[in-house]
Amino acid sequence: MLKSFDETLAQRVLELGRQTLAIEADAIVALHARLGDDSSFVDAAQLIYAGTGRVVVSGMGKSGHIGRKIAATLSSTGTPAFFMHPGEAAHGDLGMVTANDILIAISNSGESSELLDILPAVKRLGARVIAMTGKPASRLARLADVHLNIAVAKEACTLNLAPTTSTTVTLAMGDALAVALLDVRGFREQDFALSHPGGALGRRLLTHVRDVMRTGDAIPSVGLDVPLVKALLEISQKGMGMTAVVDAAGRPLGVFTDGDLRRVIERMHDFSNVLIRDVMHANPRSVRPEQLAVDAVAVMEEFRINQMLVIDEAGQLVGALHIHDLTRAKVI
Repeated sequence: MLKSFDETLAQRVLELGRQTLAIEADAIVALHARLGDDSSFVDAAQLIYAGTGRVVVSGMGKSGHIGRKIAATLSSTGTPAFFMHPGEAAHGDLGMVTANDILIAISNSGESSELLDILPAVKRLGARVIAMTGKPASRLARLADVHLNIAVAKEACTLNLAPTTSTTVTLAMGDALAVALLDVRGFREQDFALSHPGGALGRRLLTHVRDVMRTGDAIPSVGLDVPLVKALLEISQKGMGMTAVVDAAGRPLGVFTDGDLRRVIERMHDFSNVLIRDVMHANPRSVRPEQLAVDAVAVMEEFRINQMLVIDEAGQLVGALHIHDLTRAKVI
């Protein structure tokens, strides 16, 4: 049977949660204030920006976990980076480091033996070193080309032992560097999408209408002089809830949808002799195949329609698009 908190313990848990958040928030505020006290942050960003190699992030224990996230954030925002475990580095992984790379070495104490052991080899290679420590007088800080001070007043842990506040501040410093570099590099949404093709933003910014539109025989289409009843067969067979109405050259002049059919039924009881040209909706909304799929979504939402024709620069009907096509492609 699961144990449950009594009221006193529940209140204590809530108090500790709030206390942890307050301590970590205060530490980030202190980091914010400290950032402008010297030029180290700008120096670090400039060193990375001017570099022709990659950023190699390294750290032991919790610093290593934070380092992996910092490396991932840098990589996804325009700064090629990877994480290197300092223990593995001493046994061959240093071969991944080149003279053009920049090492970000993370250690709250600044005395991590695993990092200090590989530092001479890194410097012999010619790589530059940025240290993130909470001890500006530590050996790691003194040996680095640039030192970023991530000192905190205390850990959020009630024992003041477990890395909590210090890892939060380290992560925030890494994010600050990544965002600053993102901006100075002119990194934009399209660049982000290229490195996240499997994500929602990637799909929105990389998927074009031509990638999801229906083509060839799948396009519902009838001529101007086709009887309405025959046009209804085309609508039913193609399953898009509409048909394009085209001239002899294949240029779309109108569209007829399920909604138009309901309006026709309301107006007339017998439409066996009605031609599609007499009931079609002229000048239909359309989109170009080279446009982003999200552009088509915007038009559909604005005009509350579920289908659109796709027309090329010559005015030819080259595709048809249904809102379900966009849903299946996870554009919406």
